[in-house]
Amino acid sequence: MTGRVTLVGAGPGDPDLITVAGLKAIRAAEVIIHDRLIPAELLAEAGPGTTVIDVGKIPRRPGPSQESINELLVNYGREHDVVRLKGGDSFVFGRGGEEVAACTQAGIAVRVIPGITSAVAAPELAGIPVTMRGLTQGFTVLSGHLPPGDAGSSVDWSALARTNTTLVILMGMAEIATISETLIANGLPGETPSAVIASAGGPAQRTLVATLAGLAAAVDAAGLTHPAVIVIGAVAGLATGSAEPIESGSLAS
Repeated sequence: MTGRVTLVGAGPGDPDLITVAGLKAIRAAEVIIHDRLIPAELLAEAGPGTTVIDVGKIPRRPGPSQESINELLVNYGREHDVVRLKGGDSFVFGRGGEEVAACTQAGIAVRVIPGITSAVAAPELAGIPVTMRGLTQGFTVLSGHLPPGDAGSSVDWSALARTNTTLVILMGMAEIATISETLIANGLPGETPSAVIASAGGPAQRTLVATLAGLAAAVDAAGLTHPAVIVIGAVAGLATGSAEPIESGSLAS
């Protein structure tokens, strides 16, 4: 029997936000290898004989290495219909490209079913358009996993402060203070509207809006943590879908 690996983006939080193609793949899978941030309800869609393997990681804690995950995909993918299930979209900071390369190099057929990325969905679910005529003509999505100035970071934070586009930062909660300070130091006004959307798409979703200068303190006071998406720019003031900005530091459910 010849196997196959299908990368499926589960979307953000709400299980209803998976694509029709993604749901079909889950129901047909013989093996599901999934991350931590998938909607757990999707696993109930698997067939009764499906092997389900959790390879989820918690930020800054020990977890399965990417190499071991690649090995699982290759070993199961030789003879089984495997679904690699990830939150959001597999190719947006999901290491999907690395997994496709590992399977391809092993001679295993791979297909990719895109998912709705939290980089766009989280702001939308909070009423924030990442682009809006008259406010911004673009948006930039980046990882905040490594802080500004880290030797391993290739992000030019000084340039980002001058782009005049919406900044959407994933995996940046641990570095939110440093990121804010760096952007302000490089010319982005401290009064720039900013937002954090935590647990987007789920029942515990919370949205906080503040100025860039006050964002880290407001997040700390509210007790918000990952998973969360940070949005910086004029559009962040439109959270909850209102045409009026939310009062700085307030919370909307």
